[in-house]
Amino acid sequence: MDQKQIKGLTHGEVLQRQQRGEVNRQQKTISKSYSQIFRENICTLFNLLNVLIAIALALVGAWSNLVFIVIIIANVCIGIIQEIHAKKLVDELSLLMIPHVKVLRDQQQVTIHVDEIVMDDIMILEAGDQICCDSVVIDGEIEANESLLTGESDPIHKNQESDLLSGSSVISGKCYAKVIHVGEDNYTSRLTNEVKKAKELQSELLNSMRKVTKVTSFMIVPLGIILFLEAYFLRQDALSQAVISSSAGLLGMLPKGLVLLMSVSLAAGVTKLAKQKILIQDIYSLETLAHVDTLCLDKTGTITNGKMKVEKVEFLSSLSSDTFTEYFGSYLHYSDDNNATYQAICDHFTLNEKHVPSQKVAFSSQRKWSAMTFDDYGSIVMGAPERLMKNLPASLMQQIENGKRVIIIAYTQNKLDAKAPLPEVTPVLAIVLTDMIRKDVEKTLQYFDSQGVDVKVISGDHVLAVSKIAQMAGLKNYDKYIDLSEVQNSESQMDELVNQYSVFGRVTPQQKKWLVEALKRQGHTVAMTGDGVNDMLALKEADCSIAIAEGSEAVKQLSQIVLLNSEFSCLPEVVLEGRRVVNNLTRVASVFFIKTIYSIILTIACAICNIPFPFIPIQITLIDFAIEAWPSFLTLLEPQTQKIKGQFLPTVLKNTFPHACGVLLCFLLVYTGRPLFHITMEQSVTMMYLALACISMQAVIVSSFPMTKLRLFVCVTMVLGFILAILLFHQLLHITMLTYSQIILTIIITCIGLLFKEVVRHIIAFKTKDVK
Repeated sequence: MDQKQIKGLTHGEVLQRQQRGEVNRQQKTISKSYSQIFRENICTLFNLLNVLIAIALALVGAWSNLVFIVIIIANVCIGIIQEIHAKKLVDELSLLMIPHVKVLRDQQQVTIHVDEIVMDDIMILEAGDQICCDSVVIDGEIEANESLLTGESDPIHKNQESDLLSGSSVISGKCYAKVIHVGEDNYTSRLTNEVKKAKELQSELLNSMRKVTKVTSFMIVPLGIILFLEAYFLRQDALSQAVISSSAGLLGMLPKGLVLLMSVSLAAGVTKLAKQKILIQDIYSLETLAHVDTLCLDKTGTITNGKMKVEKVEFLSSLSSDTFTEYFGSYLHYSDDNNATYQAICDHFTLNEKHVPSQKVAFSSQRKWSAMTFDDYGSIVMGAPERLMKNLPASLMQQIENGKRVIIIAYTQNKLDAKAPLPEVTPVLAIVLTDMIRKDVEKTLQYFDSQGVDVKVISGDHVLAVSKIAQMAGLKNYDKYIDLSEVQNSESQMDELVNQYSVFGRVTPQQKKWLVEALKRQGHTVAMTGDGVNDMLALKEADCSIAIAEGSEAVKQLSQIVLLNSEFSCLPEVVLEGRRVVNNLTRVASVFFIKTIYSIILTIACAICNIPFPFIPIQITLIDFAIEAWPSFLTLLEPQTQKIKGQFLPTVLKNTFPHACGVLLCFLLVYTGRPLFHITMEQSVTMMYLALACISMQAVIVSSFPMTKLRLFVCVTMVLGFILAILLFHQLLHITMLTYSQIILTIIITCIGLLFKEVVRHIIAFKTKDVK
């Protein structure tokens, strides 16, 4: 079809389709909706359990014990406010990320947002574009990547009348495609969101909290029923007393603020990075990147700025230079390629439209060459040196070894087929291009090396050029390189190669994916950066995918993190923010879980022995606020950027269990010593409560080392605030005054509990080979 006959829709035709609702309104913001934020913060299982307990207490008139509801409401409000603030910032940045598409309207090429596409629009698709609507090719040829749809990585050739599916992307070529489906009618209208959601579920923090929720929720209902039935029917307590004692045990099991702390901390991290023009499309990727121990970098566009410039042109043949240059000018004019290399060559040569090609083969990362056939002349081929020449001249090899990119322009009388092997060609021109290294790359690589992160540089360029660029960028193992085009059956060898080499040249898109898969098989957490469609397979496979804003639309839509200022040097900020989140949550969770563990064990013991739970809800609430919530919220945003060690839940439980054991020993000593020391039940409860508070506060103080001014302030106010609450509200808290001897006894029992805690801690450390 003559492209001049492709006119596209008129303004009136577009308005008609808009009025009929035939518009591609399917794009959703990557952040949560306002209704989702309110729903996820209010409608939680923990909130439901707390509300049920509150209703039970209200029905028996235990109003003073309902103070914990204030904390629950405060938690919900803080969570909602924080997430809304993060949403506004992320939505503002997301406006820069809305995909655009070129369409023909009123015989003119215009660029519009993808949600402005209407039925029958004519899209102009080129390499790097994401196909956003189901369509059919009406002119031109492309190679499409449909791996996100089919799982198959091989490029699919598309010509006139071929179907194009949304969710796929253009690898090479250029075509005009007519839209046949819009909005929810598209085959994969929600594909990208589904891919991101699947990655989100791999969060260690999220999975850990789900396990805790599952365990506590499984136990709280039956234990609550048992405690109430024993109190009301076996011990024949009053209804109000049975409800109050049962509720206290259940409230202690719920780490009420921990889920909130996780969401607030992650939202704060996303907000901070958004202000630095770093868009976090998947909130849990912040945590994932903090665990990364291997970083795979695409050279062009990541280490370098991707802005190529022709430095030198060298003739390699006696072929008529004027004639060849003229046809090469037509080649450049009619080419459908639009990558940085092609644009740099176009800037250097004079383009013309004198000679119309009869056949075109667009460039692809698989072939590493492109071609164009002219009926009255022959074929011109442009591609990688090793694909078009058997032996490079020493001068060109020297350029490659200096980190330059060399492109060969060759000639053959044969017609070329994209699916057939390349015939023998005559090299005519060698074009030498330079690509500048991004600023602060050396400093960034040094940072990752100091943090124990292994960096791999992966590129489709000549391995010597990649190695030189890696050396100039400051990569420590730049001399450990390999040309993957010379490796046969490379998938099976990848496990060995990733351990031996740090620089990989002449890598195909499929091989990039194999490299990431091999690293993951060996237990590494892998982050991958990229900017082109040739990186998409590896980005999808990586634990954390990072895109450069200057990259293709398809890559930006797929990736979890987008560097909107395209500066690779911003990446350490993401790592540090992720470490802050994980380290601070690990620290504060250890305090929260002390109450959860001892409450579960003590509740089970009370149920077995048919004795009342020693505390009442308002006493648990004071612990929640003064010892858990106050220190946690004030120190949650502190810079804790040391390398993460161990997994979240095992680490938290290892830190928590010794303290819980110390608390339980204190309870046992007080309870068994009651007859011996003539202690009343009310006095024993007070002694247990003070011992519990002391051990919990000691856990907060220990977790605060090394001490800072803020942490010192938190610890001092925590202790003074708790003491002040006991003195002012001892009647409301049902705290009984102790005799001097009972106070001394409480101190001794608390010290024994703390000593026992240390013994348990050392035993666990010895068992886990973690004695320091």
